[in-house]
Amino acid sequence: MTALIKWFLKFPTSRLSRRIGLWVFISVIVIEAIIFIPSYMNRKKELLAQIKNLAATEVALVLKITPQQMPDEALLLELTKLMAPQAIVGGTLYRPEGAAAGSFGEKPELLLSQVRSHQVLGRLNPDGSRYDLAFRVVRPSGEYHLIVRSDATRVRRDLFNFFLRISGLVIIISIFVTVGAWLTLGTLVVTPILRLRKDLVSAGDAISNDRPPPDFVSTSFNRRDELGDVIDAFWRMYRQITDAINRRKHAEEALQRSFHQVEAYSRVLDTELKKGRKIQHNFLPSELPHIPGWESAAYFKPARQVAGDFYDLFPLPGNAVGIVIADVCDKGVGAALFMALFRSLIRIFSEAAARKEWDRRERRAVSGNAAAGPAAAENTHLAALTSVALTNNYIAAHHGDLAMFATLFFGVLDPATGVLNYISGGHDPLPVVNPGGGVKTLLKATGPAVGVVPEMKFDIRQVCLSPGEFLVGYTDGVTEALGKNHEFYTFKQLLKLLETPKPSASELTEEIAASVSTHTASADQHDDITLLILRRLP
Repeated sequence: MTALIKWFLKFPTSRLSRRIGLWVFISVIVIEAIIFIPSYMNRKKELLAQIKNLAATEVALVLKITPQQMPDEALLLELTKLMAPQAIVGGTLYRPEGAAAGSFGEKPELLLSQVRSHQVLGRLNPDGSRYDLAFRVVRPSGEYHLIVRSDATRVRRDLFNFFLRISGLVIIISIFVTVGAWLTLGTLVVTPILRLRKDLVSAGDAISNDRPPPDFVSTSFNRRDELGDVIDAFWRMYRQITDAINRRKHAEEALQRSFHQVEAYSRVLDTELKKGRKIQHNFLPSELPHIPGWESAAYFKPARQVAGDFYDLFPLPGNAVGIVIADVCDKGVGAALFMALFRSLIRIFSEAAARKEWDRRERRAVSGNAAAGPAAAENTHLAALTSVALTNNYIAAHHGDLAMFATLFFGVLDPATGVLNYISGGHDPLPVVNPGGGVKTLLKATGPAVGVVPEMKFDIRQVCLSPGEFLVGYTDGVTEALGKNHEFYTFKQLLKLLETPKPSASELTEEIAASVSTHTASADQHDDITLLILRRLP
């Protein structure tokens, strides 16, 4: 008995039991309160109905012994008899037209207008001490209304006593239910959980200190319920963890050896990627060639060690300059290899075609069959642009199964006249910017991306760059640069930057690069960023 008392006094220290006991107590109180409220309201209605019935009976008796033919003053005097020992403490009589014939005792707060407009036949005042009731009084002179005021203090007192009785009963029931739930939880749930907690601590110490498994006290419970399942799961988990630790010990040495091998391979791979990056940079112009009457600038920032973007600026026969900016699909090593292939094919095909046309022109000029002139030079420039179709056919025919293609802008510039013949194979539109700022025109795509399908048609278009104008070449790594909130830099933002005049190609390049860098801030770079800008000097 003493041990049971000590256990009962110790038991409430369990946080879980206290919490569950509290919620059980609150739940019972809430349930009883939900049941009590309708009971309270029904009791209130019953008491008010008793007052109403009593007042109606008294009014009916007084009216019954009152002659039908009598003045209003006499009727009002008869009605004052209602105030004798009964519960009625006052009233007001209203004539058929609605005017008050007079009052006696306490004047009711319920008005005739409220009775007629809202059909209110009874109203309890705010403090619950008075109950106003309306009755119709039919007389030969018309229909009167009598509003009497009854004493309702007994209702308030009876309701309070009713509340005390029910509340006491609710509290007693709640205490018994809570204590019963509390004691049941202690035996069935809390004690096993406390022992399981002790076993968990012991298991953790044994695992962390690499000791043999201890004697678990929770396994002494032979239960066939959910808590028993939890204890069994703990024991199985402990065995699985110890087995895994043993396997891990055997695997650590092999893993360490593998780590050293991977580390060595990673160093070799990193070295190879650095070589590839160096070789790729060698494909790009180490410095842009000087073009009399023109200035140029470039910016290149790969997203990875090697990139799929490239740009080129190289001389062609006939005093022309080839301008290339391209973006090979995808990124990384594969894109870098195709970047080198595209760059080499464009150079080889354009120089060969232009050289062939230029030599033919020279031979015809020497033989007297044709004179050298601007038209012949333009034919040489147009011949160089056939390299785009030749490159497309080669890539599609020999590497079509790899689904590698490029968006590419290739233009042939006559530096003397500023005439630029170009093909844009699926590339983003390149702006031509006025000397005073603002876009003069956009060089839009004249054909599909290069390398998708053989024998595709690429239209050749022409634009003339006037003194002071810029040609802004870029890849989608500029307009689709992602900020920290995953919003694009956008082509619209690039055009807004081009609205203000810029003094040189290099300053415009630096300003665009800085604007993109500010937009991306600390966000990861997802695509290669490439710029190539030319300006015809004023």
